[in-house]
Amino acid sequence: MLPRIASVKHLQEYKLQLEFTDGTAGALDFRSRLAGRRGVFQPLQSVDFFKQVAVDPEAGTIVWPNGVDFCPNVLYAEITGKSAADFTARSDVA
Repeated sequence: MLPRIASVKHLQEYKLQLEFTDGTAGALDFRSRLAGRRGVFQPLQSVDFFKQVAVDPEAGTIVWPNGVDFCPNVLYAEITGKSAADFTARSDVA
């Protein structure tokens, strides 16, 4: 199973520090992910709302009060500098 998010810390504006269950950690800026988004993503454009991020322990990812979350595999790939496809292919092998 791929690592899941164990902790999250709001650093500044749209930047979060993520730590995964395997100890991998890094900071990601979500500004570009949120720019111009509408619907359920629109509230996250407010820094005050964005700061309300938490870890969903069942899903192992980050989530906001309105239910928005991000795929932990994609976030892990970005922090490690690898392709999410690499992790998906590896997880299919048992």
